[in-house]
Amino acid sequence: IIESGVLTEDQIIKCCDIYGTAGVDFVKTSTGFAEKGASIHDVQLIRAHLADAIKIKASGGIRSYSFAHELLNAGANRLGCSASVEIVKESLQLPG
Repeated sequence: IIESGVLTEDQIIKCCDIYGTAGVDFVKTSTGFAEKGASIHDVQLIRAHLADAIKIKASGGIRSYSFAHELLNAGANRLGCSASVEIVKESLQLPG
């Protein structure tokens, strides 16, 4: 867990370098307890600086289907969200 919401871009990139070398399977954006959780920009930044084999779990502040969908499109492989039921209900209301 890198707590991306309280780190600079350079610090996030350094974390990716360290964790990539360490051979981790996942990098998680945040605990969800910081004032800022997952962001599209941070997920894109992390994805750009990790090997494809390393997965990303976006967590913190994910409360809508549209934001969850954007995070997945940005490169997240998993989502950590306490609003999962609401997000699924919202997705079921979408056309198609």
